[in-house]
Amino acid sequence: MTTENPGIPRPDESPAQRLSFPRQHARTQRFTLGAPRAFTPAPDGSRVAFLRSSSSVDRVGRLWVLDVSDGGTERVAADPHRLLGGADEQLSAEERARRERSREGGGGIVGYATDAAVELAAFALSGRLFTAGLREDSARELPVPGPVIDPRPSPDGRHIAYVARGALRVTGADGTGDRALAEPEAGREETVTYGLAEFIAAEEMARSRGFWWSPESDRLLVARVDDAPVQRWWIADPAHPDRAPQQVAYPAAGTPNADVRLFVLGLDGSRTEVVWDRARFPYLARVHWSTDGAPLLLVQSRDQGSQLYLAVDPDDGSTRMVHAEEDPDWLELFPGSPCWSPSGKMVRIADEAGARVLAWGERPLTGPQLHVRAVLDVTEQDVLISASAGPAAADPETGEIHVYRVNELGVERVSQEPGVHAAVRAGGLTVLVSATLDRPGARVQVLREGKQVATVASHAERPGLTPRVTLTEGGTRRIPCAVLLPTDYKETDGPLPVLLDPYGGPHGQRVQRAHNAFLTSQWFADQGFAVLVADGRGTPGRSPGWEKSIKNDVTLTLDDQVEALHALAETFPFDLERVAIRGWSYGGFLAGMAALRRPDVFHAAVVGAPVTDLRLYDTHYEERYLGDPNRSPETYRHNSLIWDDGLVEAAEPHRPMLIVHGLADDNVVVAHSLRLSSALLATGRPHEVLPLSGVTHMTPQEQVAENLLLLQVDFLKRSLGL
Repeated sequence: MTTENPGIPRPDESPAQRLSFPRQHARTQRFTLGAPRAFTPAPDGSRVAFLRSSSSVDRVGRLWVLDVSDGGTERVAADPHRLLGGADEQLSAEERARRERSREGGGGIVGYATDAAVELAAFALSGRLFTAGLREDSARELPVPGPVIDPRPSPDGRHIAYVARGALRVTGADGTGDRALAEPEAGREETVTYGLAEFIAAEEMARSRGFWWSPESDRLLVARVDDAPVQRWWIADPAHPDRAPQQVAYPAAGTPNADVRLFVLGLDGSRTEVVWDRARFPYLARVHWSTDGAPLLLVQSRDQGSQLYLAVDPDDGSTRMVHAEEDPDWLELFPGSPCWSPSGKMVRIADEAGARVLAWGERPLTGPQLHVRAVLDVTEQDVLISASAGPAAADPETGEIHVYRVNELGVERVSQEPGVHAAVRAGGLTVLVSATLDRPGARVQVLREGKQVATVASHAERPGLTPRVTLTEGGTRRIPCAVLLPTDYKETDGPLPVLLDPYGGPHGQRVQRAHNAFLTSQWFADQGFAVLVADGRGTPGRSPGWEKSIKNDVTLTLDDQVEALHALAETFPFDLERVAIRGWSYGGFLAGMAALRRPDVFHAAVVGAPVTDLRLYDTHYEERYLGDPNRSPETYRHNSLIWDDGLVEAAEPHRPMLIVHGLADDNVVVAHSLRLSSALLATGRPHEVLPLSGVTHMTPQEQVAENLLLLQVDFLKRSLGL
């Protein structure tokens, strides 16, 4: 069999396509540069604000406005190049940490917030505060102390709140009257912040903010975080021994978390603490404050088996329970939930009778036909949600995610074509973002009453390859799978070496009916592999039971990879004598476990940024699945790759492993890979280690990202004897 070399150009290729796929993939940041995102429709339905860079290789995000009432005309509302006078952006340590938590690899304007009318936007550049008028071009800098983090206008557009040096500050939208509403107490400047999300909230709870304006614009809810109780770790850069190690507060499983409190701060200088049982419910998971009701909190117990929905009296800080939930495994957190409806009933997502449903007050509005994933918008007429096929659906719709309108009369699908869809809605406008298998990138439509009134252009580059993917199910558990074969593969070519390419764990769905989701997998296939992507137990999007079946035993995720491989080998040209696996983060953990515990199945593994000793990962994540390591060390040991006495449950024969890790990773610290390498060496197991100097849990550097793909292919071919 021969496969096309992606580095050799064809006569009909454009200059961009003549780049090798690894270089194109790296240069365009996985084909995301130039794609529009972060949409905010105005409540009057006249315009939509959004972010987009100018081209497929430009990392600098600009703030744009689509004037719907003017035939869909686009204009730039704020350009970082002009605002910074052409200077390079300089980021504070706090801003770099925020971007790492959100996996933000771009530059320029990477986030913004608006007033209620979507007439004024605020954002930070190089730690400086800027605003932009969204009806007319009027971007300017406001002179305030910095470095500025997370600026947000008040709903009435008269004030802007932001964080600087741990203090929550407010300035007038005209740049006057700047003052601090709350500052770290004397002697606590190194550990206390007001208005920022703590590490656990940003990394694991998807709560990236730490303050919320009142609808009346006269006060704010502000989180006070004290990370003094959190243990300190040190991250050094061995490539620069002249630099001091970076100190990070890292709450590893079984160790203390940051102390999080919540205050109501008035613009008049008043300060009232919000009171709830923080000893029993220390996690502040969600905060919602709208015109439809009192401030609403969702707080969780440390083991995440119990949670309370609390309404806050902002005058005295007291709380009353609106609803309570318990689960023998854990309670999941969802985007947009909880919130109030205009009628005053609480809208939430709940697991009931084996299904994940939308609840309006105490009444479920959906059943087991849908698996609800997010609340997108709530009006008097309906609730807009994101959902996939549920356990009782007639069609599993493998890899599909759709947008639905739900009310007491029933459910209506907004997105129609098979694919992965998301949406935002306001002012009668719905911005629908749709990805499908038959076209690259995503299409953005602006709808009014279900009809397209405008589109938002994408400047993202078209990939130089097209996935040859089959979506299917594997094994008795009907595991969602994708199989990719080389572009020019013919049945007469015979069996192919197999490469499993999973994430395979919680919060990471890899099997999606979207073109760009499989570009890297197809490139590996074109190097001569049959590539299998499987979403086994623990992955999202199917049912609560599917996700929660891994409680206390995440090794089941490996069992499902094996089951899918063997089941699909009956249909696809898999050579089971040459099977490899690659993965990053949880996928790296899974690849390491595959090589160590199932060498009867796997013959080589690329182990990227793996968690190897689960005691070294964070509290909210590990304790959700495995409990407290101080109470159940045997559970942690069984689920780890290494322990104090070396490798855990490693089988023979030894299989080749390539271990890759960024030395600057503050999420999965490099100690995981170093300890794995030491344990392998102690047992005489040869392996390769690729340390990435200056690289975090992301790999945004172009040369690093490109060469990582090339080195992986070289390792896999050597290890499988290809």
